[in-house]
Amino acid sequence: METKKKRSRIVSWEDPFLVMQAAPGRTGLELLKDVFEGKLPPPPITQALGFIGVSVEEGKAIFEGEPDESVYNPIGVVHGGYAMTLLDSAMGCAVHSTLAAGERYTTLEVKTNFVRPITLDTGRVRCEGTVIHRGGTVATAEAKLVVASNGKLLAHATTTCLIVR
Repeated sequence: METKKKRSRIVSWEDPFLVMQAAPGRTGLELLKDVFEGKLPPPPITQALGFIGVSVEEGKAIFEGEPDESVYNPIGVVHGGYAMTLLDSAMGCAVHSTLAAGERYTTLEVKTNFVRPITLDTGRVRCEGTVIHRGGTVATAEAKLVVASNGKLLAHATTTCLIVR
């Protein structure tokens, strides 16, 4: 078996607790805007997987990324966990954007459907999450992951989150 040259990727990140320290007295949307605008550091997972928060507004969050070989699985396509991470991030941030000061949330459940494989040829992907329902203790959201250049659907998901005061 012929082996090819090894590849490497260097990942750097800032202290993830800076965002938590900035949270008291601020709404979820205020906090997320500071992250998306670069005033606070992004979560380390975005650096590790190579995606970014593009925009956030109340009830909606958008992420984009361009998967590379570092997220491939043994069957020759991007691992489903990459798609799930973007979907979960978009849905979670959509819910987070509705939080009042002093509220938190945690994910209870995620359901994902993979529609098409993602490969290097797919190029840049875009994931948009939106809140479907925001109650006092439960929120639900949905997200779609598409090819950024043509809108072709790659995966979609729903989530249920618990709101904690």
